[in-house]
Amino acid sequence: MESDKLSTLRHSASHVMAQAIKHLYPDAQFAIGPAISTGFYYDLDMQHKLSADDFDAIEGEMAEIVKQDLKFEKAEISKQEALKLMSAQPYKIELIEGLPDSEKIYTYTQGDFTDLCAGPHVVSTSRIGYFKLMSVAGAYWRGDEKNKMLQRIYGTAFETKKELDAYLEQIEEAKKRDHRTLGVELGLFALFDEGPGFPFFLPNGIVIRNELEKFWREEHVKHDYQEIRTPIMLDEGLWHQSGHWDHYKDNMYFSSIDDKSFALKPMNCPGSILVYKLRPKSYRDLPLRLAELGLVHRHENSGNLHGLMRVRCFTQDDAHIFMAEQQTKDELIKVIDLVERIYSVFGFEYNIELSTKPENSMGTDEQWEVATNGLKEALKAKNLDFKINEGDGAFYGPKIDFHLKDSLNRVWQCGTIQLDFQMPECFGLEYTNNKGQKSTPIMIHRAIFGSVERFIGILTEHFAGDFPLWLAPIQVSVIPVSEKQFAYSQNIEAELKAAGIRAVADFSNEKLGKKLRESITNRIPYSLVLGEKEQSNQTLTVRNKKTEKQQNTSLSDFIEMCRAEINSKLAKPSTC
Repeated sequence: MESDKLSTLRHSASHVMAQAIKHLYPDAQFAIGPAISTGFYYDLDMQHKLSADDFDAIEGEMAEIVKQDLKFEKAEISKQEALKLMSAQPYKIELIEGLPDSEKIYTYTQGDFTDLCAGPHVVSTSRIGYFKLMSVAGAYWRGDEKNKMLQRIYGTAFETKKELDAYLEQIEEAKKRDHRTLGVELGLFALFDEGPGFPFFLPNGIVIRNELEKFWREEHVKHDYQEIRTPIMLDEGLWHQSGHWDHYKDNMYFSSIDDKSFALKPMNCPGSILVYKLRPKSYRDLPLRLAELGLVHRHENSGNLHGLMRVRCFTQDDAHIFMAEQQTKDELIKVIDLVERIYSVFGFEYNIELSTKPENSMGTDEQWEVATNGLKEALKAKNLDFKINEGDGAFYGPKIDFHLKDSLNRVWQCGTIQLDFQMPECFGLEYTNNKGQKSTPIMIHRAIFGSVERFIGILTEHFAGDFPLWLAPIQVSVIPVSEKQFAYSQNIEAELKAAGIRAVADFSNEKLGKKLRESITNRIPYSLVLGEKEQSNQTLTVRNKKTEKQQNTSLSDFIEMCRAEINSKLAKPSTC
């Protein structure tokens, strides 16, 4: 496979980078250096603190190693030989000591550098192609914050210069689209040291959020969901009963009330289950679809926090569907239909993964097999391609994950559909079937945005801040050419607002050119230029930000055009 070939090239590049660093910094001690989806990295420990200023020197030394066309030579050695070989490398020693005595250990050598590795690698260093070092970050040894912080140096490699240049161009475009930068520029959200990982939404961000939630509610009403809201803090015992305590307690926040322990909810499902249990159910009540925009809290290490993408509190657009077993396939198909509808509005393509039983799961193998086959059947009924992700299901059931592809071809995991036989049993859920007998319902957990906060971050980068008209915080900028048009502009602004269009008039004393640039900088879709001619004819000159085209029209026609565009939810993300 092409991806395997590229992964091999990148893994080989990580060894060459380590060799170059060892030449330049002989005290360097190496941990691990794998290939990843975007390139490769190596974790290392040394006295010199690496920065981007060091990249030219390291890349130059890598180029020399590549030029030498050194062969990658594989060898199998014993554990004792490996310990002797790596005696000056404490991180490698720790890895070796953790292996069984019978484990086969392999090394790869190129020139004067030998590393522990099972491979594979390219034949020789000259095959590595084109590479670039990208960044340096901190990383705890073995991902444990109790261990020493190492330096992680990232790079990437491709077979051709054209591929590398295209990737670097995409990276630069991604930097321009960074939602953290645009969030500040456009007044969407703020992050404060007083609340790390707890985002503050600002007026413009609230507009986007409200529009998304309004759309979400409209679609769920059409699909026969009932909306609920459950508390963010519930008795600790509930989380023991649900299984979250055993599988999730390290990511939860706790408090004490009246000498009882409570937890901030990391998931919404136990709250929906309590709502289900409020009164007896019969088969006529099923399927019961309960939807919730529920605020959840999960502990993230400070080093993992990233704008809106990785936070400590976020709103899940959750839903829990309680149903009889024979309703499972139809309900899964209906959920997939809703997912397709919502993603299509934003212009997202996606791929699908089906994740199977993990090691720390609840329930029997038979239950998991039935649940997994149910998800497969629904996907096949929809003629959807999917790949199996072995062992990555939720602890209570297998799941379908939707990985969105944005306008820069980056992939984001957002939507999920999980089929659960376990929690209904844990909570003793029942309904009376059509034979008058007590039965246990099956439960679907599902989210489509995944996290409203994260979805807004993704949309900000997907559209590069140029939100479609229905989402744009300010939809129309009204720009009088001079003070003589202030009164006319004020009337236009008022009529637009009365028509439900978010409009702002610029009454500053700046020149027209600067006012237009300000409107463009603020990503306002339409600018209305009002001069003497427009005032005299009671018309507008409309400038479209995306097309940069201008046209003269009446206010009524412009309002009608805006309404049509807003109602259609036309979404065309800008591309690089």
